[in-house]
Amino acid sequence: MNQRRADSIASELEESILRGDYKDGDRLDETKLSVEFGVSRTPLREALQKLTLSGLIEHIPRRGVFVRQPGPVELMELFEMMAELEASCGRFAATRISEAALDELREANTVCQKAVENNEPDEYFKNNERFHRIIYRESGNRVLEQEAARLHQRLRPYRRVQLQVRGRLPESMNEHEQIVKVLSDGRPEQAANALRDHVAVQGDKFYHLLVNLKETG
Repeated sequence: MNQRRADSIASELEESILRGDYKDGDRLDETKLSVEFGVSRTPLREALQKLTLSGLIEHIPRRGVFVRQPGPVELMELFEMMAELEASCGRFAATRISEAALDELREANTVCQKAVENNEPDEYFKNNERFHRIIYRESGNRVLEQEAARLHQRLRPYRRVQLQVRGRLPESMNEHEQIVKVLSDGRPEQAANALRDHVAVQGDKFYHLLVNLKETG
């Protein structure tokens, strides 16, 4: 129960921060938040720990917990690095992925497709995460898998917002299908390019991400 409540609080705080209820550098008062959410310090601190891992907040010893919002340049740099890590995972996975893992990817895509048809972005997002983590694992490189997972967690709130851009869900779904195809065919460079393009938010995609962030504020 505490874990589910912590997850719920983390999601609510994440949305509040992205919506602009808190500004960069604002201090989060644990006492007030405990009262606001009607919980003890334990699930609240678990929720804050989740947001610390995603980089939305920062814990400074003896000072407290503060909101940490990256600026546009830093956000672009983070997505550029994420795109290259995903490309590397795809390149390795194209020659190392198992048939069982390919079936897992197809299963995740089936659920994603249903989410697109039902216009359920949260359900799509959950299985989109599963899709990408399978590819990280199938790269066969533990260090790369861990680094990709770490940055994925750091960018999680922004990847979720990106999927709220009109038309992005079906576009993302089509990209998933292409990724599975080139992985199934064992084509390393095509897999790397497909994943890089899928994750990169340059040009119009980055502009729409920033606009969407402002609209939630």
